[in-house]
Amino acid sequence: MSQASEPAPHPRPRLPAAIWMLGLVSLLMDVSSEMIHSLLPLFMVGSLGASAFTVGLIEGAAEATALIVKVFSGVLSDYLGRRKGLALLGYGLGAATKPVFALAGGVGWIIAARLTDRVGKGIRGAPRDALVADLAPAALRGAAFGLRQSLDSIGAVLGPLLAVGLMLLWANDFRAVFWVAVIPGVMAVALLAFGVHEPKASLSEKRHNPISRANLRQLSPAYWWVVLIGALFTLARFSEAFLVLRAQQSGLTLALIPLVMVAMNLIYSASAYPFGKLSDRVSHRALLALGLLVLLAADLLLASSTHLAALLGGVLLWGVHMGITQGLLATLVADTAPAHLRGTAYGFFNLLSGVAMLLASALAGLLWDGWGARATFYAGAGLCALTLLVLLVRQPAAVKPG
Repeated sequence: MSQASEPAPHPRPRLPAAIWMLGLVSLLMDVSSEMIHSLLPLFMVGSLGASAFTVGLIEGAAEATALIVKVFSGVLSDYLGRRKGLALLGYGLGAATKPVFALAGGVGWIIAARLTDRVGKGIRGAPRDALVADLAPAALRGAAFGLRQSLDSIGAVLGPLLAVGLMLLWANDFRAVFWVAVIPGVMAVALLAFGVHEPKASLSEKRHNPISRANLRQLSPAYWWVVLIGALFTLARFSEAFLVLRAQQSGLTLALIPLVMVAMNLIYSASAYPFGKLSDRVSHRALLALGLLVLLAADLLLASSTHLAALLGGVLLWGVHMGITQGLLATLVADTAPAHLRGTAYGFFNLLSGVAMLLASALAGLLWDGWGARATFYAGAGLCALTLLVLLVRQPAAVKPG
């Protein structure tokens, strides 16, 4: 008698190739952007005569612009039922601004280029994140966001490394490095245009107004709690431009200072995917709390000394914090928002985070100019402690009990 055959086990879900392609697009654009951004604070202070407050204000306004624009691009992507076109527009705008940094004759040029570049980031951000959520199996959503963030961070490692090599090769010629940064930006746009295909399901939905009162009621209290937590996290973490300025105080030669961003992003890249996978199985609240503790330790180390060991320790811990929290917060938004409102949900999430980033970076610059770098990092540690207290006192429904 033949034995009944056992049912074949269900194959484990795998991340679609489009997730990898989106990660590679992010990698190339980050190479382009970080070649410039790892040198920009030094260029503004040393070559253009800007103050730390000016740097903080420009960087805060730039990042806030990117985050706030995501509201509109996210809403529009939900209305159109399409994500890729807006993402392509955003990446294209970012690539087009890169030559302006090389041509800049004053701070006004930098402001215009930086804000326009961040408008491009804002246009692409929410549709791209919603596209990742659309493409990824629900059981692998944390891994998908972690992978995209890891590849993005690899670009943030390669960009400053290229900047260091070219600065050494070309005797600290900022503008020549900025011109080279144009190339990977153009490559990112081409890869997105021809290498990523949007799922057909996103095109079949009937058009609706995502910000109608009826739709906004579908954004639950759990979602709005995630928005609040995201804003508090951003308030506790000001612009990374201040890591570059702190590195200058440690005595590093000008050409080697971008290595600080290499170290930070290397750890960020290495930790984002493992922590993303971990978030699919363990307490979200515990991981968020761990991320805050790590950032608090980073701030205390950076405040304590200008010694190279303290600088490196603080920068590495900063990268671990980013790896723990950034993909997780994106996952929490996807988990608490209806699928047809994901773009809108990411948009509102980034609106509040953008306002927080502007406030945090402006405050960091004022403290730096008025009381020195130590005051800036001690204030960051205090905001970490406050955010940790809020997180532990009240648990959002979206967070798995820990």
